[in-house]
Amino acid sequence: MEVVGRFWARVTATVPDLSVGVLLAALAAAAVLVLSPTLWRASRHAVTIAHEGAHGLVALAAGRRLSGIRLHSDTSGLTVSAGRPTGPGMVLTCAAGYTGPGLFGLGAAALLAAGHAIGLLWALLALLALLLVQIRNWYGLWSVLATGTVVFAATWWLPPQGQAVFAAVATWFLLLAAPRTVLELQSSRRRRRAPDSDADQLARLTPFPALVWVGVFLLVDLGALVLGGSWLLT
Repeated sequence: MEVVGRFWARVTATVPDLSVGVLLAALAAAAVLVLSPTLWRASRHAVTIAHEGAHGLVALAAGRRLSGIRLHSDTSGLTVSAGRPTGPGMVLTCAAGYTGPGLFGLGAAALLAAGHAIGLLWALLALLALLLVQIRNWYGLWSVLATGTVVFAATWWLPPQGQAVFAAVATWFLLLAAPRTVLELQSSRRRRRAPDSDADQLARLTPFPALVWVGVFLLVDLGALVLGGSWLLT
């Protein structure tokens, strides 16, 4: 029990607020990861993990049975759940993917703004562990393990202030990357390369066309970016 108590104290410990200058530097680092074509090809895998994880979490919350998640080397992914093929549960599950990374970023910004950077990193590890048991292909297994190793290394070897900086970069990355993936979605749809995208599935499930759903995704992600950014910088 003493070990558990020390661990809990470490996880829930608060760290001093990062200065605005450090937060802006973290923002710049995250922007490079998102805007650089070379770095984006690698860092986008983290967004796919968040995207498919959001599908899975909402599917379970909606009462669906999660059958497994696959992550692919081209940064695509697939979450399979069983249940009613129509209805609110299916709609919410489909809508969660492109809004998930932005909302995860918003939650991360709330924790970081409250000084819980260390707790945020351990929460990310816990979510990755839950995701790991649902992975159904080797590349997905490697991708989640590699991401988890990076986060674990930050929690284990970095000092508290270093963990806060790492958490800030990760938070900004999610907030910035989310709207970019929506823009990529619409670009693929315009070239007719994504006929079964989340937006097109939602168009078949609801009275609203796919373009409306793309707009909803973008509004949610931009709202998360603005709100999360204001929490971090004020």
